[in-house]
Amino acid sequence: MILTQDQQNIRDAVLKLCSRFPDEYWLERDRDGVFPHEFHQAMAADGWLGIAMPEHVGGAGLGITEAAIMMEAVAESGGGMAAASSIHGPVFSLQPIALFGTPEQQQRMIPPVLSGEHRICFAVTEPNTGLDTTKLKTRAQKRDGGYLVNGEKIWISVAQVANKMMLLARTTPLEEVKRKTDGLSLFFTDLDRAKIEVRLIHKMGRHAVDSNMLFISDLWIPEEDRIGAEGDGFKTIMHGFNPERILIGSEAIGLGRVAIARAARYARERIVFDRPIGMNQGIQHPLAKCWAQVEAANLMVMKAAALFDAGQECGVEANAGKYLAAEAGFEACHTALSTLGGMGYAQEYHIERYLREVLIPRTAPVSAHMILNFLAEKVLGLPKSY
Repeated sequence: MILTQDQQNIRDAVLKLCSRFPDEYWLERDRDGVFPHEFHQAMAADGWLGIAMPEHVGGAGLGITEAAIMMEAVAESGGGMAAASSIHGPVFSLQPIALFGTPEQQQRMIPPVLSGEHRICFAVTEPNTGLDTTKLKTRAQKRDGGYLVNGEKIWISVAQVANKMMLLARTTPLEEVKRKTDGLSLFFTDLDRAKIEVRLIHKMGRHAVDSNMLFISDLWIPEEDRIGAEGDGFKTIMHGFNPERILIGSEAIGLGRVAIARAARYARERIVFDRPIGMNQGIQHPLAKCWAQVEAANLMVMKAAALFDAGQECGVEANAGKYLAAEAGFEACHTALSTLGGMGYAQEYHIERYLREVLIPRTAPVSAHMILNFLAEKVLGLPKSY
């Protein structure tokens, strides 16, 4: 993909900002598990959290294409998924508010997130429903002036430090709706810790950006915090799914690129048997193949972003791009570790961190198997298998 001058300027500016947070910063965050507050605030201060938000709410008014270029650069800088995950929530999860929120909601909800004053989490997934979103159990029961919410959520990122959350809950029981996608409502509201227990999930990587279970007990949500019409939450939230896949794909591309670059540099400098190991085709060919795969995947990710920004259907391309980028990124990180041999397993060379983190886009927010199911149905016309 050939970047325009403005897009290249975005990439250069983001990489310059990220250079203030070197490898040692991210290694330390990986070890101590502390949220990268300084990085988040730096990105917010320079206006990057609002890159794809409308100008009237304090955003830059650019597209998901520019957001993908930004997230790719963030991951490629060496911050990986820890850096990307600390900021990508505002980029995609505010889309439903920008599209379906009232003017009052847009002004009340979006600017504080873009400035870094508020931090948000995206509370959709539940322990016993997985990707079967229409069977969510969390219930928001209508009361005078609002809703009383009870339920559980899982794999909710940033909830340890968030004070706001985007919540999808069922307002009409599944057995009472005509279509299973009806009866879900979307809310943007306070993360009230008096009513929500946030329980940390200890995990393999990306330790600086927490993942959690939420236990919600009699949480009160005022009616003015509902986004869109009651019962339309599934349709509303769908507008954030494709941008999320595009951004996750771009982050996997960034991880693949930095892993390949590190491995190639090591292969040029590492001398064994009186010659750099990079002279050996057994080292060259796997890395060259990874480069080709990563760059090809990037084209699909950017095609999806361009379609989204043009207002066209992009579900196939967004899912395919995320799948290809995650697979190529994983292969790049794995090959990089093999290139470094034993040193690839050492934390100080950072490759092992990339390999742990690249498993995130390979797994979330939708598995490779479900993407292939989707593509088989939508592209090949095969029977739906789930």
